[in-house]
Amino acid sequence: MPITEWIAFVVAISILTITPGLDTVLVIRNTSRGGWKDGVTSSFGICSGLFVHATLSAVGISFILVQSAWLFQTVKIIGAAYLIYLGICSLRSGWKAGSLGIVANQISDNQFNMKRSFSEGFLSNVLNPKTAIFYLAFLPQFINPEGSAITQSFILAGIHFILAMVWQSSLAFVIERAKSWLAKPKTNQWLQSLTGCVMVGLGLQLLLSKNVRL
Repeated sequence: MPITEWIAFVVAISILTITPGLDTVLVIRNTSRGGWKDGVTSSFGICSGLFVHATLSAVGISFILVQSAWLFQTVKIIGAAYLIYLGICSLRSGWKAGSLGIVANQISDNQFNMKRSFSEGFLSNVLNPKTAIFYLAFLPQFINPEGSAITQSFILAGIHFILAMVWQSSLAFVIERAKSWLAKPKTNQWLQSLTGCVMVGLGLQLLLSKNVRL
């Protein structure tokens, strides 16, 4: 691939990465819940999901999702339900924080669970049909038909992985620095409730939308 196309890919994928969305919301939510380890592990799960979409895009399964209405709707419902579930969990945490009066030393890494953080990030990415559609539409523009589609897709996803990990991990460390502010009961309640509402809203929007638009 010519250097100009590499630059175009990096610029486009960087803009996509830093644009606030579900990934950003999830990293902020989990970092405020269990510290920077929670946020970074969640980011690792999110970014690992990119290789699933790269594989699906390369073998054409994502194309089936676009063409098969019932299969696409099934994926939409599963993904939307998971987002709503995460949102409800955040809302419950917010209400609990407000009612129990959590103090600073309680918002710490002792709430960190690696398996939970990774699975939340991984599933939120894999079950998001918007990511599947994006990879289906975007990656082929940078694939040389004379080479291996799966190898090239993995290389491009690897670049996306690195950029996203750096950005989201940096975000987690910034949130960690603000832990004392986030640990205040009212702040934590507000943040958890806000991210919960955003997740539920995204889930409902995805569930009710007729078409997925990027």
